[in-house]
Parts: sequence; structure tokens; C-alpha cells
Amino acid sequence: MMSHRTILKEEKDRQDRFFLRAKIIALIRDFFYKEKFLEVETPSLVRLPGMEPHLDPIKVSMSVADGRREGYLVTSPEYAMKRILAAGFKKIFQICKSFRGGEAMDDLHNLEFTILEWYRANADYRDIMSDVENLMIYIAHNLFSGARLSSKYKIKYQGQIIDLSPPWPRLTVRSVFKNYAKMDLDKALTRESIARLAERRGYVVSKNDSFDDIFFKIFLSEIEPHLGKGKPIILYDWPTQMAALSRKKKNDPRYAERFEVYIGGLELGNAFSELVDADEQRKRLIAERNLRKKLGKEIYDIDEEFLGALKNMPPSGGIAMGVDRMVMFFTDAKNIDEIMFFPAKQIF
Repeated sequence: MMSHRTILKEEKDRQDRFFLRAKIIALIRDFFYKEKFLEVETPSLVRLPGMEPHLDPIKVSMSVADGRREGYLVTSPEYAMKRILAAGFKKIFQICKSFRGGEAMDDLHNLEFTILEWYRANADYRDIMSDVENLMIYIAHNLFSGARLSSKYKIKYQGQIIDLSPPWPRLTVRSVFKNYAKMDLDKALTRESIARLAERRGYVVSKNDSFDDIFFKIFLSEIEPHLGKGKPIILYDWPTQMAALSRKKKNDPRYAERFEVYIGGLELGNAFSELVDADEQRKRLIAERNLRKKLGKEIYDIDEEFLGALKNMPPSGGIAMGVDRMVMFFTDAKNIDEIMFFPAKQIF
């Protein structure tokens, strides 16, 4: 049985995390204001959601004066923010709520979560890599003194010491497959080839598994557990099948200019050199819609306003980062519930 003193300490730790959460969000804003970014607001409720095959937008039915309307809560503000870039704004950021149905309500996921997105016009994913390093260092430098800041940029997180000092290691997806899985990813860039390699390694592959499904069987088991231990890592150049809204590499179109950020075992962000070719984006959206249909998921019309905006959008870099996971890292929280007043599992 827990002692009264232990309960009081745990409650104080929880309260301290909420004060730190507020300070972290204030520091995020302060960082981008100093970098002369414009803070924007975009709708949480939209007519058409994103088309990502493995996301489940939450549908909303509402009564209006002349009848009923149906819409969706955003899984990300990305489409709307790109329309703002296309309108001529060069550096924008947003902190907002996003929503994803079908998520496991576990230590790292919540149906409703806080997301940070920012975009730079006339930039690419390399510029965003520098932004991420600078943002995290700025927060650490201004948030802590004493025990958890063991030296200038070292943070204690879940028994680890994470050194945030730049430069962070930047590794290609191809290189980590070689280093940790002893696998040549160049020879596994089709659904058929990666399925054969996965089966040889003992993974169960069903006929309905997509390239992404098989990729992540290997990645989550053999690679991700090694990432971000002791030092944050930027993992870049993902297979084109996983390009999402990023552009292909000019010198090797088998891979896309996309990166993810890992710190202390947490995946914190997903970034792109943004695809601004409307025709290519249409092809990808059609392919994603077809995959959604194959998976038995709800399908949607293509967002023509978004595609129209791409025709006027300059070359850009952008990223989405999970604010809740950032707070977990900086407050040494093991479970996302520890840094939320009302986690979904307490509501539903």
C-alpha cells in the first residue's frame, strides 16, 4: 500500500509537470516569434480530411439552420497551412489540437493531441533539421536549472542522459537498415522484394500487408529500439512508397526527402521537403484513396482547393511535432496521461 507521503509526492510531481507544460508551450511560441514566424490559426473542423491510408479521421455530424452537415476533425493542419504558404506568407507556425480515431490509447497515444507545425518557404528538409535542433536546445536552455539539466544541454529522461548539443546524428533510413538489420534496403523497395526478405527473417506476412506494413514489421522490431539513445537522431530519406506529402530526391527518386526525429526512444516529429507538384500530388492522393478502399476504410473526395494552392506554393520545408511527447521528454514522464488533464481513456 502506498504511503500518504508517496501519494503527495506523486501528486506534486504531476502538478509540476502541468506548470512545465505551460512554460514549454510558451517557450515554443517565444522561439518562433524570435525567428519572425507568423502564428496562424486554421480550422479544426473541415469538409474533407487528409487521405492518409492508415489514419482514421473522426467524423462529425452537425445541425445548421438549413439542415445537417457532415465534416471531420483534422488529423493535422497541414493542408490549410500550405494554402497559407501559397498565399504568400513565408514563415508560419501553429500549435493546435488534432484528432485521430483508431489510435491505441496507450502510453504514447491519445485520440486528441496537441501538435506543432511550422513551414518555411524557399527552404527544404535540411533547414527544418536545423530548426528542430535549435528549438529543442532553446527550450532546454530556458526551462531548467539544477538536477535535470546535468550539464549545458544534457537532459535526464527515463533513466537516460540525453545530450541535446548539436550537431545531432543524421542517418539515412538505408544506413540504419544496414547497421541494425543487416539488410540492403535498395534490394527491398518493392512490396514483393521486402516481403521475401521479411519472410526469410521469420516475420509473418499476409497477402493484405502493404509495403508499409512489412517495412514497419522490421523497423519497429530491429531498428527503432536503437534510435535516439543518449543523443537525438534525425532519420532521413525514406522510401518513396512512404513519401506522403514530400518530394522525391532528384538524384535518387527511389527515396523521398522526409525525416523523422527520435529522442530517448520517442518519435517526436515528421518532416518533409514539401511536394509542390499538383499533378504528382493528385496521383498520390488517388493511390491513397484506392488503398483506403482496399483496406475497407472510408474514402473521401480529393481536396481540389488544396491541389489548387500547390500550384502557387514555393519550394518549402515543413514539420509536424507532437507537443505532448515533447512535454513528456522535458518532464521525464513515462506515460502521456501524466501530462494531460483529461486523457481520452478517462473520458471514454
